[in-house]
Amino acid sequence: MMMVMQPEGLGAVGGPFAGGGSHEYMEQEEEWDRDLLLDPAWEKQQRKTFTAWCNSHLRKAGTQIENIEEDFRNGLKLMLLLEVISGERLPRPDKGKMRFHKIANVNKALDFIASKGVKLVSIGAEEIVDGNLKMTLGMIWTIILRFAIQDISVEETSAKEGLLLWCQRKTAPYRNVNVQNFHTSWKDGLALCALIHRHRPDLIDYAKLRKDDPIGNLNTAFEVAEKYLDIPKMLDAEDIVNTPKPDEKAIMTYVSCFYHAFAGAEQAETAANRICKVLAVNQENEKLMEEYEKLASELLEWIRRTVPWLENRTGEPNMSAMQRKLEDFRDYRRLHKPPRVQEKCQLEINFNTLQTKLRLSHRPAFMPSEGKLVSDIANAWRGLEQAEKGYEDWLLSEIRRLQRLQHLAEKFQQKASLHEAWTRGKEDMLSQHDYESASLQDVRALLRRHEAFESDLAAHDRVEHIATLSRAQSELDYHEAASVNSRCQAICDQWDNLGTLTQKRRDALERMEKLLETIDQLQLEFARRAAPFNNWLDGAVEDLQDVWLVHSVEETQSLLTAHEQFKATLPEADRERGAILGIQGEIQKICQTYGLRTITTNPYINLSPQDINNKWDTVRKLVPSRDQTLQEELARQQMNERLRRQFAAQANAVGPWIQGKVEEVGRLAAGMVGSLEEQMAGLRQQEQNIINYKSNIDRLEGDHQLLQESLVFDNKHTVYSMEHIRVGWEQLLTTIARTINEVENQVLTRDAKGLSQEQLNEFRASFNHFDRKRNGMMEPDDFRACLISMGYDLGEVEFARIMTMVDPNAAGVVTFQAFIDFMTRETAETDTAEQVVASFKILAGDKSYITAEELRRELPAEQAEYCIRRMAPYKGTGAPVGALDYVAFSSALYGESDL
Repeated sequence: MMMVMQPEGLGAVGGPFAGGGSHEYMEQEEEWDRDLLLDPAWEKQQRKTFTAWCNSHLRKAGTQIENIEEDFRNGLKLMLLLEVISGERLPRPDKGKMRFHKIANVNKALDFIASKGVKLVSIGAEEIVDGNLKMTLGMIWTIILRFAIQDISVEETSAKEGLLLWCQRKTAPYRNVNVQNFHTSWKDGLALCALIHRHRPDLIDYAKLRKDDPIGNLNTAFEVAEKYLDIPKMLDAEDIVNTPKPDEKAIMTYVSCFYHAFAGAEQAETAANRICKVLAVNQENEKLMEEYEKLASELLEWIRRTVPWLENRTGEPNMSAMQRKLEDFRDYRRLHKPPRVQEKCQLEINFNTLQTKLRLSHRPAFMPSEGKLVSDIANAWRGLEQAEKGYEDWLLSEIRRLQRLQHLAEKFQQKASLHEAWTRGKEDMLSQHDYESASLQDVRALLRRHEAFESDLAAHDRVEHIATLSRAQSELDYHEAASVNSRCQAICDQWDNLGTLTQKRRDALERMEKLLETIDQLQLEFARRAAPFNNWLDGAVEDLQDVWLVHSVEETQSLLTAHEQFKATLPEADRERGAILGIQGEIQKICQTYGLRTITTNPYINLSPQDINNKWDTVRKLVPSRDQTLQEELARQQMNERLRRQFAAQANAVGPWIQGKVEEVGRLAAGMVGSLEEQMAGLRQQEQNIINYKSNIDRLEGDHQLLQESLVFDNKHTVYSMEHIRVGWEQLLTTIARTINEVENQVLTRDAKGLSQEQLNEFRASFNHFDRKRNGMMEPDDFRACLISMGYDLGEVEFARIMTMVDPNAAGVVTFQAFIDFMTRETAETDTAEQVVASFKILAGDKSYITAEELRRELPAEQAEYCIRRMAPYKGTGAPVGALDYVAFSSALYGESDL
């Protein structure tokens, strides 16, 4: 038994004996092994079909066979069949009639089959010589498969799949035809009729065929094929119809005859496929252009609407309104801007991808509408960010101004109210003439009392503070500055009037003093000591009720320290209070000793011991209240400090992480190793790591919002502001996206230009070596040195010509993509305008024009209509109405004219 080894390295296309690869033969051999117990109906169909197929070739040599298992036993007609179908000469046959002569002839035939790359399993010369029907049918099927079917390949499929795909495409437009296999799909005869009608519509009226007449349909196809196509009848209609599953090999053998009969039409199909491929590239590019224009318009419109809002510096009169503005700005940064950042990045990626596809398909570069270049969008974006930065600075400055104003207004209100309360009734008192009817002692008392008032007046310095606060509010453009100034002016006018009245009263009392001699020294002493003590009490009450504005724990601690120092003076003040009250006690004691009337008032001072005690009690009550208020402020500042440290802890981790990732991605981009798929996988992993890190940014945004809500605008614990983090994060997202896009473009370039990974690695190594600044671009001098290192003999003119190719925009740099395009441009195998013109010429039947009917017949509907809409009318002579100019259309596809 003869065993033939399976060949290696056989391709799907080539000469008449090009191999189809080992996989398909293994499938057919396994199928043949399963068919060793052949179904009787299938055996009958194979015997008839294979016999007719052999005779269709043997008749060219003037002979035929009647019985397939008998007529090949001596090997002579078998060798003759192989010579006819191969066009080659086999070794001379042995002339003897002995068994060993027959075996030798059959072996010569089998050796010839094996020399064509066919592996014969379990088929030996002895079985053929002995008339084994199943082995003989298997051998003939192997010959059919090798010499009639193997060369059939549609879109690089296997022979069987290619033949099936050819049938499906040819019969797709026909009703009631659905070719899915080589058995049941052919039982009603419509598929065979459709194949004939598709190529020769003049031979069959397909519209009159009925699905319920399979035998009539089959016989029509058999008769027309035999009469007009020189395809012998190889099947019986009744056998096919009455068999649940017709024999696949018989059907394939018969259908392959149709493929070869109509092989001439395949040239038109190939041309149509080429045109469809070119049109698909143009349609996809147009779609990408439309998407770019739409996305660019939307992004520019959003920037146009947003910039005026960010440039508006109209302030609000109060803190709550400004807080709402700040909240709106936070929503913009947190919710509205991030999607636009992604759109801008995607827009750049889409633009680069589109330009890469246009370069690879030899189309002209895409030029967006006026004002929609990537540089235009980048400039608009820079304007947006500049307005955004100015807006945020203005917001914070305005909030600080309003915060300062609020503090000043509260302080002005407090001091003005205290002063107005102090001056209430003073003018009336100074205008009295009580001294005119008073006794000498009373006048003396009035004089001393007036001295005490003057002492109090001299110690009272609130007016200057009130005026200072009023000026500060005016300078900060306080919205109620007019009211504040009016009130301040009234206070100053009253103060001047008090000074005038005081001087007048003093003059009058001094005139009366010469007449009054007696004065109670103890009351005078009480008045002298009580007045400053009362002023101290008033100052203490004022200080304990004073408002403050602090921004740190240290400032609050300073207030606490001052408060503690004040509390330390209380024992001494209490002793002074006791001494002052002791004077009053001494007065009462003298009155009791000498039987004088009890003196309940002091002529020198309008201040009783009870007043001092009441104010002292007020001070004692305000001290713990002040303690509590300061402690609450300390707690608030400590909370702010914790927020600062919390933000700083995260920012000090996030900031270096982002910077590290940016540098890492930069290193990856500059020093890619491994295959592009491995690089892409690594970059995708980096991208996923970055996406996973987004929660840290969100958490930091939350901490930043807490700081802003607490009106904390400084942080000494970190050099990273939220703005730095945002800019770094956006840079990182843009960098990884651009790097991934670069690798994707390299994949497109590699696949389109047929580059190996080794070639790409070599290109990358050369590029990186001369990329001296490590920024992903070569300067012209570096590019020249790179070309010289590769053996280019460059003059100035030649180098200038090459630079216009790799740097068409005169940017002064050569990118890696442009470098690859240059290195592969001359050897790239791509479609050209001339090839597309040749393909259209085939579809047009060698005419210089083509009709809409021809386009609709040869091309898919969508692409046919695409051509019809864009082709200009043919202007030559002798063409029918509606003829189209496919030459101008093909040139326009490649940018050689306007489409």
